[in-house]
Amino acid sequence: MLVALSLLAFAADYDLLIRDARVVDGTGNPWYRADVGIKDGKIAAIGSLTSKSATRTFDAAGKILAPGFIDSHTHVEGGIDQNPRGDNFLRDGVTTVITGNCGSSQLDLGAWFKKLDAAGLGLNVASLVGHNTVRISVMGAGKDVASAEQLVKMEALMEKAMADGAVGFSTGLEYVPGTYVDPSEIIQLARTVARHSGVYSSHMRDEGAKVLEGMNEIIRVGRETQIRVQISHLKQDTKKHWGASEKMIELLEASREAGIDVTVDQYPYTRSSTSLSIRIPAWAQAGGRKAMGERIRAPQTRAQIHKEMLEMLRGRGLTDYSYATIASYAAHKEWEGKTISEVNRLRGGAPNAESEANLVLDILADSDPSMVYHVMSDDDVDRILRYPFTAVASDGGVREMGVGNPHPRSYGTNARVLGTYVRERKVISLEDAIRRMTSLPARTFGFRDRGQVQPGWAADLVLFDPARVKDLSTFAAPHAYSEGFELVLVNGIAVLEQDKLTNQRPGRALRHIE
Repeated sequence: MLVALSLLAFAADYDLLIRDARVVDGTGNPWYRADVGIKDGKIAAIGSLTSKSATRTFDAAGKILAPGFIDSHTHVEGGIDQNPRGDNFLRDGVTTVITGNCGSSQLDLGAWFKKLDAAGLGLNVASLVGHNTVRISVMGAGKDVASAEQLVKMEALMEKAMADGAVGFSTGLEYVPGTYVDPSEIIQLARTVARHSGVYSSHMRDEGAKVLEGMNEIIRVGRETQIRVQISHLKQDTKKHWGASEKMIELLEASREAGIDVTVDQYPYTRSSTSLSIRIPAWAQAGGRKAMGERIRAPQTRAQIHKEMLEMLRGRGLTDYSYATIASYAAHKEWEGKTISEVNRLRGGAPNAESEANLVLDILADSDPSMVYHVMSDDDVDRILRYPFTAVASDGGVREMGVGNPHPRSYGTNARVLGTYVRERKVISLEDAIRRMTSLPARTFGFRDRGQVQPGWAADLVLFDPARVKDLSTFAAPHAYSEGFELVLVNGIAVLEQDKLTNQRPGRALRHIE
């Protein structure tokens, strides 16, 4: 029996044959009907393969077969070590993630990649090297201008990261210490990465009133160094400036026409998620969490921080902190899912911004919880999504089912685009949506054999029902997997079949190749 099975496998044309699929190849072209044969982790043939045999055959029954989704903006550090399979991503059709965004990454990427490969990944993982991570390792989290010697050390760390396989580098210019850095430092480091054909990805300094200034700072790096530029989670996050996405897109178009290779990514929600500490002025965060706590506990300094917090709130066109929801807070699990305004009332605080700002400072004196912020408009989200060079990205991480009250983007980003923005609201077409999830990020981050359904390319594939695909994760109940994905392959191996994970781990660390 074992011999017969072995001989059958040897004699078969393919390891897996997917029959009667509607192929959306990732280029943006219209779908076509075909069989797809897979062998040794690669797409071996596409077309009418009725005379061919396979060890396994999967009847697509006219469902959509697309390249596996490439999530160009994630934060999987830590989470992927705990859950190497990456369940929430696989259940949303994602076969490759790019991490190391917003200026934060593993410092020794070579060692981390080896650790991931040894653990056995469910999906592929690529990484940028984070500027904040590198800077802190060289000179701490302070506001000092880097000396020539310190810049040389940072350049050497960037060189090592690129040699170890980083796809580029990222900045988090809204976070410490990136918020203190002069653009000249970024440009010098970008020249180092550009020599290795890497990409520059950036979380801007300001995504509200000064969003055009923030975009121009990033675009300048591309203009002066010829590096490819990716603007992270493009948005307009200040109510007073909703509608500015029109001018933002005009700036992108003008930059591309001038020869600057700039693209953007976006998650399809009107709420963002990041730390609580961004709600206080940048100077108060200098030196890291311990120094921030000491400032907050000093009465005179606390009063100044409190004053500036209220000015920041008014500058956003807001009157309180009801837009800010606690996502994860180990010290007070019972507060997760509640807004700052709600928690303030529970604690007997006065129903005003002054009292709520004091609650924020009380929390930040000892910790920095993860938050969800309701800050964007549907019109801006739609307009940015329609822009042809916007990739779909979650800005999410690997999640443990039932833990915390995270943003639903970690569970349902791709299904939400396909179900809500394609099928229901028709904001973009199916073929274009898949292009933004596949070939666009593959091209930006230099993946030469992924992101399209092409012979000889890696068999990272997803099969789904376009009438059924849907995100089930909500802000009220985020821990819910997407539905409608019937088959997900990573490097030719099924990691999901009929909405069920297979326990296979064929993923690997994807190292940059020049």
